[in-house]
Amino acid sequence: MANDMDTTEQTRADEVRAFIARTPLAQEMGLRCEVMGDEMTMIMPYQEKLIGNFMIKAIHGGAIAAFLELTSQAQVFLVTEHLERPPRPINLTIDYLRQGHAKDLYARAEITKMGRRMCSVRAEAWQDERAKPVTTLMAHFMVSGD
Repeated sequence: MANDMDTTEQTRADEVRAFIARTPLAQEMGLRCEVMGDEMTMIMPYQEKLIGNFMIKAIHGGAIAAFLELTSQAQVFLVTEHLERPPRPINLTIDYLRQGHAKDLYARAEITKMGRRMCSVRAEAWQDERAKPVTTLMAHFMVSGD
């Protein structure tokens, strides 16, 4: 029975990786993910093209926001079976807490409420210490219906 669970988890992890692979923005940003069960960590490797302020070598806020949105969508995709299409954003709130330095960025998302048609998600991005997030996101996504 445990083997069936491992196979199902691996299949969902592969589906999430495929979701990232077929998303043009995720590819442009070089995103990759590590999946362990129902937890996923998304990684945005540092690239010079992501710098928004060259004077202080800060990652562009739009790149970080897109990174968190894609992380949230991938987390919803990971834990929701039989999605016909990627989760569609209804609204996003981004809080920029610290400068995103010129290095890799990591993110995790947590579903705070899952309904039949929509879900609420909280995500955070960090660099050196997870306890010191660079940016956080609160979002609602449509998961079914029109």
